[in-house]
Amino acid sequence: MQALLQLYKQWQGADPVSTERLPKAGSNRQYIRFLAADGTSCIGVIGPDVAENRCFIYLSRHFTACQLPMPEIYACSDDGSRYLQSDLGNVSLYQALRRGREAGGEYDTQERELIRRTITLLPHIQIEGAATLDFDQLLQPRTFDVQAAMFDFNYFKYCFLRTTDTPYNEVELEHDLHAMAADLVAAEGPKPTFLFRDFQARNVMIDADGLPHFIDFQGGQCGPLHYDVASFLWQASARYSNALREEMIEAYLLELQTLTTIDPERFRSDLQLFVLFRTLQVLGAYGLRGYFERKQYFLDSIPAAIQNLRRLLLDGVCAPYPHLEQTLKQLVSLDRFNPPADSIECTAAPAPQSAAPAPQPASSPVATSSPLVVRIFSFSYKKGIPADESGNGGGYVFDCRSTHNPGRYEPYKQLTGLDAPVIKFLEDDGEILTFLQSVYALADTHVARYIERGFTSLMFSFGCTGGQHRSVYSAQHLAEHLHQKFGIEVRLCHREQGITQVLPAKR
Repeated sequence: MQALLQLYKQWQGADPVSTERLPKAGSNRQYIRFLAADGTSCIGVIGPDVAENRCFIYLSRHFTACQLPMPEIYACSDDGSRYLQSDLGNVSLYQALRRGREAGGEYDTQERELIRRTITLLPHIQIEGAATLDFDQLLQPRTFDVQAAMFDFNYFKYCFLRTTDTPYNEVELEHDLHAMAADLVAAEGPKPTFLFRDFQARNVMIDADGLPHFIDFQGGQCGPLHYDVASFLWQASARYSNALREEMIEAYLLELQTLTTIDPERFRSDLQLFVLFRTLQVLGAYGLRGYFERKQYFLDSIPAAIQNLRRLLLDGVCAPYPHLEQTLKQLVSLDRFNPPADSIECTAAPAPQSAAPAPQPASSPVATSSPLVVRIFSFSYKKGIPADESGNGGGYVFDCRSTHNPGRYEPYKQLTGLDAPVIKFLEDDGEILTFLQSVYALADTHVARYIERGFTSLMFSFGCTGGQHRSVYSAQHLAEHLHQKFGIEVRLCHREQGITQVLPAKR
């Protein structure tokens, strides 16, 4: 600390008015804020890893020379153990997005703009930042190659997978991991480009004008563009919806195409493989920091990362690597990652317009001689709640408007809750599954009691803003669930879509 104070005095020409020790992040570096008499401040850094410090100092000076928003280096010690940099404030992008994150991924316009500003600066770092970069100044490994990818795969295998006792064949798994590593390295794109490696919301500082600045890039390499996009948009704790990711990928690609030539469709295809890779990598980090170092934040992040992995497996991203896919499916099915509240699964079931996945019922279909007929409606609140023609009062009415609305986004406006892209949006977001779990519990109990008492009519209605997305999805899935579980006749009406369907009783 005394040596750092001396460095400050040599640079500033006077002692600081005050000092403030800042909290440590994930590294062993110490950060101290120095306040000068004129009210200006800077950050002093003490880092035990001199090679890492020198790399950070080189990259900071290089990127600021390229007019990219990185911390400016004011002074550094001869031995490289301490340096002074510009003060980027106290608010990270992760902190700035807290409201939307706590709202389950419902980010408002201001938060979305912060995300967009960040993701559209990324291609400038990757392309313009690499143009005159001396890659020999980077830490080893300097290039993202098969060996570098295998380092991260081993991180996952030994720090996370083995802690779960998931069975696997060492030779077959190693073969698949090498094959995937080769595919990652072969991803199409301009070269050379700078790979930030830890491009995530905690490493983005937001200044007083709402502009992003970037830190912790000293682990960067020469590598593919996709890695950083996957790191940022699939950060497990951020809970970005599929629609938000699509919006930001599009913004990134539009900006990227002002700097270089790239095939957007090929990029999107390759990106999914990097999402899988990054998910395995962060699980390795969560295993090390959580299971071994007992840091609660990393333990708390595991369920969201497992959910990302579960979705990637459903999407078939891992299909080219059969033993890896088999191993990961066993991993995500472990009881520790499937608490009762998250136990709804999905399976394919026919629908009028698409093969919409439906939650798996708790029991197999049963034949019934019950006279009960269940009528299920989807509707728009703007047009009123459906009338009950039976005279029994209308039964249950569920309001779906608390869940994330895909109708807010252009790609889904002409689709309905029966179409695969909308289904994927809703299930990626997850709110609709939690909502329906409560509905199923209530409906199952009610239907069972009505069958027992010999009643003939029961009605469920689901409303949303337009009667097009959330209510249609919910009504369709409850209809298929009750028909599958109880074998009763279900009459389904998507009122605003003009679609009706009868699921006949199983005799």
